[in-house]
Amino acid sequence: MLTLYCGAALVAALAGGWLPMLVRLTHTRLQLAVSFVAGLMLGLALLGLLPHATLELHSVEKSAAWMMAGFLVMFLLQRFLPFHHHDVEEGQPASACGHHHHPGEAPSEPAASPLGWVGVAVGLSLHSIFDGLALAAAVMAVAGGHSGALGLGTALAVILHKPFSALAITTLMAASHAPRKLVYLINLGFALVTPVGALLFFLGGAPLADAHPVWLGAALAFCAGTFLCIACADLLPELQFHSHDRVLLSIALGAGLAVAVAINYFAHAEHDHAGPGSELPVHTH
Repeated sequence: MLTLYCGAALVAALAGGWLPMLVRLTHTRLQLAVSFVAGLMLGLALLGLLPHATLELHSVEKSAAWMMAGFLVMFLLQRFLPFHHHDVEEGQPASACGHHHHPGEAPSEPAASPLGWVGVAVGLSLHSIFDGLALAAAVMAVAGGHSGALGLGTALAVILHKPFSALAITTLMAASHAPRKLVYLINLGFALVTPVGALLFFLGGAPLADAHPVWLGAALAFCAGTFLCIACADLLPELQFHSHDRVLLSIALGAGLAVAVAINYFAHAEHDHAGPGSELPVHTH
């Protein structure tokens, strides 16, 4: 199952990186997709990963602490690494200063240097390592008896987010007139980060999870924090600047949340089908 999810994440990242060279994306369609994924990741973090982490750790406080740690690590990673947008030039509205900006270029900042994409690629690759951890932890949780919906939901959140990250890198490379062969090579390298990270975490973490079950709970809660940060500090802030599409973007956000709620509902349905006592008791201390 992990191999299947990793393969899908690889294809999604490759497709996202190739999009600027194959089709002309519009700003509105891309922002609708970003809003949907933000809602999905927000819902899965709070309704999927965190509750399952609490079952493993037997403590709400410990789960919240690990979630906060994941949020802070991802926040600091984004704070100190180069800024990037999930956007395209086609159809982009004028900014507050009255003219358009290239994706990845803040209104008050000068245009990126020709190698500005390097820092973004490194930062998003580190970002993708945590995606691999989330995939591995979710699959291990399913193997340990948790609902299969947890693995599917986590995989969907990771897979659907990959194209936007790859798109950010290749768009900046195209803007800096990087050779097409180099764009393909960098896109392939970036696409491999999450699958390789997931497989390494799985191979190294499975024995650890068997010997120390609390490790799995900590990993799930940590990944819930990273998902929460991605949704709230990376994806959703971009949507605050698009008042021209506020209704459509709000609907897309609600649709993403609805999918997360549906996944959580089927997860509980599986537990109910398993019978009373199928879930572990949760203690607050």
